[in-house]
Amino acid sequence: MSSDVGGDGPRFGVEEEFLVVDPETRAVVPGSEAALRQARDRLGARVGGEITKFQVESRTDPCRTLEELYTQLAEARAVLATSAAHAGLRIVASGSPVLGNVVSPPLTEGARQARGDATFRGLHDEASICAVQVHVELPDRERALMVSNHLRPYLPRLIALTANSPYWAEHDTGYASWRTMTWHRWPVAGPPPYFTSAKHYDAIIATLQETGALVDAGTIFWDIRPSVHLPTLELRVSDVPITAEESALFAALVRALVLASLPAVDAGERGPIIPPEMMRVAYWRAARDGMAGHGVELSTGHLVPAATLAQGMLQVARPFLAEHGDLDRVAGWLRRVIEGGDGATRQRRMAARSGRLIDVVDDLIARTAPESRGQAKSL
Repeated sequence: MSSDVGGDGPRFGVEEEFLVVDPETRAVVPGSEAALRQARDRLGARVGGEITKFQVESRTDPCRTLEELYTQLAEARAVLATSAAHAGLRIVASGSPVLGNVVSPPLTEGARQARGDATFRGLHDEASICAVQVHVELPDRERALMVSNHLRPYLPRLIALTANSPYWAEHDTGYASWRTMTWHRWPVAGPPPYFTSAKHYDAIIATLQETGALVDAGTIFWDIRPSVHLPTLELRVSDVPITAEESALFAALVRALVLASLPAVDAGERGPIIPPEMMRVAYWRAARDGMAGHGVELSTGHLVPAATLAQGMLQVARPFLAEHGDLDRVAGWLRRVIEGGDGATRQRRMAARSGRLIDVVDDLIARTAPESRGQAKSL
């Protein structure tokens, strides 16, 4: 998402990460540079590499509407898929690798990456994971950090809603979002702290830098953070969804939740304080069960069906989704996830049909970028 700001409401943008796979073995392969070669000619800075050579990434420009966002996401997936195919490769939208030897992954070269490897060491062994990141335009840092406080209770619900990483290197982990479990081993990851001000945020970052927990500001990996380079609040809690449509609808929901929090923020409310032990167990439960089980209602500590928690989140966002004309489409997506299962459920369902994980990868290839085969659709 580029940094120009303007207009009468918050724009939003999305970054998506994908795995590169061999179409014969269906295993992840270190083919990021080959997969990106032609895509860079078409999309320039809207595509790029990631921490490992197993991954590629796409980025949208700032968008006003859900349809505009979806169009850019679908285009980037189609271009990346076509570019990868020209190199004899494929891309898949999965939060974790289904097949392949992924420990230790080949890392992208560079001075910054070398500093990161010296700092984080064995944590990079499980860095072959893919997320979706949503940016919502909020140039006032103080305001953005208070919004972060208000969004914290929704983070476990968003994990469950987008869970799409049940497998890790040919093994069913028993979790719906294994990416969530692996990512939170990093020293500055998971739910962000509760902030009292921008000054408080800066003091925490200074302490983290002093302890050596950060390579630079780009390694602040909290699930909500003020963007390092953009006038946005970035939410980065979720597995990459299987389809571009799901990523776009998820982003619309996130933008609506941001908008829903602004009246309270502007009235001086800093947001609910959640005990860290409750947040931790809510994350664990969401990552384990996804939408197929129960989650923790953080205001009470009670277990509640994940579908009920998701519907409650939709109710909060409803007026703001309606304001942008997005309500019917986001509500329809939520209904489909509740009835048809999250991404993890769909991956497991495909495996159960034949007992072969290669069929899971083939299905992911087909659904990640149908537009690359001329199967264009609109929201």
